Amino acid sequence: MLLNLVSNAVKFTPPGGTIAIAMGREGQLARWSITDSGIGIPQASRARLFEKFYRADNVTAIETEGTGLGLYLVRLVMEQLGGQVTYVSKEGKGSTFVVTLPIAA
Repeated sequence: MLLNLVSNAVKFTPPGGTIAIAMGREGQLARWSITDSGIGIPQASRARLFEKFYRADNVTAIETEGTGLGLYLVRLVMEQLGGQVTYVSKEGKGSTFVVTLPIAA
């Protein structure tokens, strides 16, 4: 799931852009964040972003490959493991995806 999020950041960030990956702990949660300065996610696409086979409208403007399964699978895996995936994004400015998982006792 982290590989998919990092791959998306690379795919949707133009040359010269930035990508930052952070890992840490928040109480009883392990937390990873992937931040990019890429194309961002259009407001109209956000409600469907984690749906199977969905690709945001602005990805067709750049030449990228993809099936629309990556974020769907990330969400499924996180739900199965008791974790969560969230994001914030501004179209044309980039996105930050955050994954949290409970730490086993």
